[in-house]
Amino acid sequence: MTPLAIHHFTLASALGIGQHAHREALAQGRGGLAARRFETAALDTWLGVIDAIDTQPLAGELAAFDCRNNRLAALTLCADDFDAAVRRAAARFGAARVGVIVGTSTSGILQSELAYRERDAHGALPPWLRYAETHDNASLARFVQAALGLTGPAFVVSTACSSGAKAHAAAARLIALGLIDAAVVGAVDTLCLTTLYGFHALELLSTEVCRPWDVRRNGLSLGEGAAFALLQRDDPAPAAWLLGCGESSDGHHMSSPHPEGLGAVAAMRAALADAGLDAARVGYINLHGTGTRNNDSAEDAAVCAVFGRAVPASSTKGQTGHALGAAGALEAALTLLALRDGVLPAGLHCEQPDPALHAHYLHEPRRQTIAVAASNSFGFGGSNCCLVFGAA
Repeated sequence: MTPLAIHHFTLASALGIGQHAHREALAQGRGGLAARRFETAALDTWLGVIDAIDTQPLAGELAAFDCRNNRLAALTLCADDFDAAVRRAAARFGAARVGVIVGTSTSGILQSELAYRERDAHGALPPWLRYAETHDNASLARFVQAALGLTGPAFVVSTACSSGAKAHAAAARLIALGLIDAAVVGAVDTLCLTTLYGFHALELLSTEVCRPWDVRRNGLSLGEGAAFALLQRDDPAPAAWLLGCGESSDGHHMSSPHPEGLGAVAAMRAALADAGLDAARVGYINLHGTGTRNNDSAEDAAVCAVFGRAVPASSTKGQTGHALGAAGALEAALTLLALRDGVLPAGLHCEQPDPALHAHYLHEPRRQTIAVAASNSFGFGGSNCCLVFGAA
């Protein structure tokens, strides 16, 4: 692909809201996970919760969209003056020429969970539930369009944990086809009871803080997260470049990866081919790294097959938790910070490295200037995506 300019980006997680909060946390090797509860879920686990969401209801013309997921979207869009950058792009290209391609897994399902508590004697849901604007997966794209005053193509990608990464690839195709000149890409996912009890039922939810690449790893920690980037056809002063996108769908199993990471290998090689780069050019890899035994093992085999054992790599889920549908966008933004600041994030909580894993896993933040970085995102059902970014 022709390198695509990333004009601006922003992000939110349990580490804070905006680039500055994340830059400080990554440099200090500080995490945002805590042993705590969410809503009525009586589960012993660690979570990455963004408490600011609770105090920021949507009002005025956007009140119909009010739910936890869209509240986080609103907080993130306003961070780092990202909304102002989008409005400038709309003024330059036209609001109809700026697309909105975003990802989520559960959208605002918490809103319906809360509504079910208020069913009447006949089972009818309360009138305040606005399903289309909150629970429906498309609500996120509708909200972002309404909040930013955009009228171009808009849709939601929902492919589990690869959603946010695949949104970048989908937007790149629309721009390459000439259908739009710019795109707001990203993803938002917030906690809900369905997600918490679902991962608990799958026996994937760790009772300790998640430990990617650690020999004692026994599951993931869930977290809330959001990230947005503004892609443009041309840009005299980009923040970074999207160099290549690679996607695959191996369909090995509903919730487990191929043990040899064959789908992940295909996605990474496709991303490198799309960027026209050899694997040796990549200076850092942000791993999917969930902290589950099978996922880390499969990804390690795949990374070593494509990049060898020398490229620095880490999973940032020890800092943020697994943001599910938003993970790909959130970790893409963290990768962009590493490119811009020259600080490669550590993989937190890996105190006893698994001797069966051979990737060059970082246990401390490393100051190192790099020109190219990759970010992996692998979802349920074998939906895989790898993004390759270049420094400005």
